[in-house]
Amino acid sequence: MDVSPARAPGPPRSPLSRLSGLPPLPRSAVPSLAAVVCAVGLLGGCSGGGGAPAPDRSTQAAAPLAANDLEDDYRAVIKNVLPSVVQIDASESLGSGVVYDDKGHIVTNAHVVGREKTFRVSAATGGRPVTARLVSTYPEQDLAVIKLESLPQGLKPARFGDSSAVDMGQIVLAMGSPLGLSGSVTQGIVSATGRTVSEGQNGGGTGATLANMVQTSAAINPGNSGGALVNLDGEVIGIPTLAAVDPELGGGSAAGIGFAIPATTVRTIADQIVKDGKVTDSGRAALDITGRTVLDDAYEPTGVAVVEAPANGAAGKAGLRPGDVITRLGDTEITTITSLAEALAARRPGDEVVVTYERGSETQTAKVRLGEM
Repeated sequence: MDVSPARAPGPPRSPLSRLSGLPPLPRSAVPSLAAVVCAVGLLGGCSGGGGAPAPDRSTQAAAPLAANDLEDDYRAVIKNVLPSVVQIDASESLGSGVVYDDKGHIVTNAHVVGREKTFRVSAATGGRPVTARLVSTYPEQDLAVIKLESLPQGLKPARFGDSSAVDMGQIVLAMGSPLGLSGSVTQGIVSATGRTVSEGQNGGGTGATLANMVQTSAAINPGNSGGALVNLDGEVIGIPTLAAVDPELGGGSAAGIGFAIPATTVRTIADQIVKDGKVTDSGRAALDITGRTVLDDAYEPTGVAVVEAPANGAAGKAGLRPGDVITRLGDTEITTITSLAEALAARRPGDEVVVTYERGSETQTAKVRLGEM
């Protein structure tokens, strides 16, 4: 099924943008150390020169033991996981990746690799870049695997956690190369689980509709794509992929609203690519149609018109044909191609679902056994 970028129906929500596809930063865009120190001085107060007095360091000793323990946990996780995170440089983009195994496979986002075949990979902990080559990409889930031609010293495979154990309120760290700053770490919590989101195609996004996403408040910026979202046990629980965009801010990112592909999905796709060189079992349901959004006289979306429905596909077998307009999938109202993709993302191949559609002036239903994308 072709999916074109469109706003989903229901309560207003921010559209999503891809996170990477970022050209290397010009040197002039990187602040000098002196400028950074000056900024810190302005924010925190400078000693001498009539500035505000520096905070009494003796107050640090009064910090609760629990806070010190949490800081120690952060440091331990960063020390343990950062050697598993890399920066990926393509000719026109920059992103992040996670070391998947001891054979040099790196998992990242499909929109990070784009259509390119070779890459320069740098360890987050430093060292000379190494050449990597594409194994396979799976844009439908915005995942890809590349393989290093040689293994840099110090790199180690990451440990991937159980997505079913991820819960709201968990503290998480996001590791990657935001804006080209390799080995950067931000912190936040798991804000929600089970989100279904659709990324745009503008600027190189895959247009994929992604289910069961982990929402996080950890800062996610261009270049974080394909990196690691990590719990305090040092396990990768997701691959940061999307950030929300606020149209009222001129399309700028909405702070504290990012999304990561869950680790279980990452393992399912990556294992197939490593073993077979491609995805052989997506686990994603499909109607097996090509469709487009239909607008009414007021230019409001009202359904999805079937453009193509092969006779051997799920919809075709159930009797749907070109010209039919799908308005409901099960209990879910369908108004756009994106809403149809999101409804399908919540189902599995082989599920039976009632599809409501309009044929001419009549409303009809058909029981469809869903196919596989």
